[in-house]
Amino acid sequence: MEQATQSAPSQAPVKGIQITDKAISKVRLAMEKEGVSIEQGGLRLGVQGGGCSGLSYNIRFDTQPRERDRVFQFGGVRVFVDPKSFIYLHGMVLDYQETLMQQGFVFVNPNSTKSCGCGTSFSA
Repeated sequence: MEQATQSAPSQAPVKGIQITDKAISKVRLAMEKEGVSIEQGGLRLGVQGGGCSGLSYNIRFDTQPRERDRVFQFGGVRVFVDPKSFIYLHGMVLDYQETLMQQGFVFVNPNSTKSCGCGTSFSA
């Protein structure tokens, strides 16, 4: 299992993926609310074709990792990423932002060359 720190991202290049403390807190709350076991389950991050810009982020809970998944650990929360998605998500930071206009998870992805206003679609 790949280990990662749970501190906010720095200016250094990110290896793998990172999740900010605020995002970890929100994931933990959502897992409790949904009844997902922190010991066995985790957050699945992925990329799929479609969306305004060609690719869309996919975020959901999963009961366990798949055979070829990369598994990251952040503050007791496991994150699963399949090999194809990892190509697009390598170096990404998952954050959680709350503003007057919106609240939710934000993908800060250095591999994204173009994104649309919805924040869930990009091209690489």
